[in-house]
Amino acid sequence: MDRYLTRAIADATTMQKDTDRKILAYLVKQDWPVTTEMIAKELGISWNTAQVHLWRMVAEGLVKGRKVGRQNQWISTERARKQQP
Repeated sequence: MDRYLTRAIADATTMQKDTDRKILAYLVKQDWPVTTEMIAKELGISWNTAQVHLWRMVAEGLVKGRKVGRQNQWISTERARKQQP
């Protein structure tokens, strides 16, 4: 594999993990569910980026989500809270 491609993949993986970590840190501090829009605004990322990361974390069991009207609301799971320093 091309070394530049390998480096790009490694950088993207690092950015993904960093975004996941920031989202979880934000969710763990909240006492109630927050919307995708609130997370995106807090982290300075797009709504779509936040949504993609959140659904991935749902699959990993770190976040729970539910649809309320037109909004998606999110809260961290007990597993995620135990992982936070």
